[in-house]
Amino acid sequence: MANFPDTTHQAELIAEMFKALADPTRLQLLSHVAAQGCDNVCACDLTEKLGITQPTVSHHMRKLVDAGLVTREQRGKWAHYSIVPEAFAQLRDILDLS
Repeated sequence: MANFPDTTHQAELIAEMFKALADPTRLQLLSHVAAQGCDNVCACDLTEKLGITQPTVSHHMRKLVDAGLVTREQRGKWAHYSIVPEAFAQLRDILDLS
């Protein structure tokens, strides 16, 4: 059974997650991070694989970080990203309409 948000604040946080996921470039970036094991994917790998510039990767990954879907860790000159499994578990619970 779906687990719908109880408060306006919860609904706003979840809406931000869905809003971040509504962009095709962000979906591609997220898919690539997931395909790499969901943990510690370098931004340099995202630029090469998807053929987009580093500033574009940074912009879109910041939106995913701000929405709580991924974390960012700076290592030298490159940022590394990891998926936040709890965020996707929460989205999965909301979408479970059985």
